[in-house]
Amino acid sequence: MTTPTPTPSESPPKSILSFAKAPPNICSLVGLASTLFALYFCILGNYYAAMIGMVWAVAFDWADGLIARRMKGRTDEDKSFGGQLDSMIDIVSFGAVPAVLLMSYGKYEPIFLVGAFCILAAAALRLSYFNTFGLMGGKKYTGLALDNNSLILVFVFLFEGLFNEATFSVVLYLSIVGIAYLNVSKLKTPKLSGSTRNVCILAAYTLTITAVYSWKLLS
Repeated sequence: MTTPTPTPSESPPKSILSFAKAPPNICSLVGLASTLFALYFCILGNYYAAMIGMVWAVAFDWADGLIARRMKGRTDEDKSFGGQLDSMIDIVSFGAVPAVLLMSYGKYEPIFLVGAFCILAAAALRLSYFNTFGLMGGKKYTGLALDNNSLILVFVFLFEGLFNEATFSVVLYLSIVGIAYLNVSKLKTPKLSGSTRNVCILAAYTLTITAVYSWKLLS
């Protein structure tokens, strides 16, 4: 008696690490490394270095999608795994990093836990909503997309030197709480990462921010 050939649904799934070799997922993991860089320097209080890590995390987040869209022969499993990996990294990059940034800048005073929770919770809610409903009409997000969190904060931090530490901690607090509100609002925003023009703008922004904060570090 011959053994029946297993159906595709009975075939063992690919190993976890086999997915890590895919170019879009490699890019996502490099973005995660940038996020770890940002977290490390937030904790140390080296905020200029942290800003560089934050903006590069956005750049790699955009790049993984760009690479994925240009690849041929990706299976549904590849697309699903890549989407899940991207989502898991997003909550760390654009939820946890701003939360740690706020707590660190606020010298870990308990009041800053509230603002940190707001941005982290907003990121979790925003991603859960997107993973459930996707883009509205295939073109627009509901709520401010999370990558904007870091793009806004690295810009806000450019003005840190204009305030004393106590005043800027309030500015940062209000900025992060405001961003958290926009993440979960009914605001409709376009998907920016799908446009070559916008990718070029982000590349220019990333390089400019990197140059500015590198100069500040060396000054």
